[in-house]
Amino acid sequence: MASKKQVAMIVGSLRRDSYNRKLALALRDIAPEALALEIVEIGQLPLYNQDLDAEPPAAWLEFRQRIRAADAVLFLTPEYNRSVPGALKNAIDVGSRPYGQSAWSGKPCGVISTSPGALGAFGANHHLRQSLVFLDMPCLQQPEAYIGGVDKLFDAQGGIGNESTRGFLAKYLATFEQWIARTGQG
Repeated sequence: MASKKQVAMIVGSLRRDSYNRKLALALRDIAPEALALEIVEIGQLPLYNQDLDAEPPAAWLEFRQRIRAADAVLFLTPEYNRSVPGALKNAIDVGSRPYGQSAWSGKPCGVISTSPGALGAFGANHHLRQSLVFLDMPCLQQPEAYIGGVDKLFDAQGGIGNESTRGFLAKYLATFEQWIARTGQG
């Protein structure tokens, strides 16, 4: 059997009990056998400042290395003011610099956005996709994943309590696995 594809999951919310973190943990249980999903933390990253490029903080170097080592990236984001959280934007900036040395370039990716409301963070999902185009990250187009009502999604054990949503997310991950195989760098 071929080795598992390493998927870096970037959780846009820093909140300890974040719905997106809960979803990332639950996705590991329903992921295809060929995918190894692991959260890459972003909360410790100092704000991007080009003045630090000559001697980057250790947290930046470690983050960039973890992204480079991944076969693909799965972004999980809430919506803040019709966009992505600042911590997620900072992680994107840290990973993309210094100019010409982006850790993101060519990495197949996917976006899952969530909200307690009905729109499922549609605005954040599409705003993030604008950055992914510039970062040269081929992003899974279909199925789109906007998860509304996320505050009612999880069972007492932290799993996905809604059978229909669990089935949709399993299909999403199976499609994402095929996307990585088609667009990946190796």
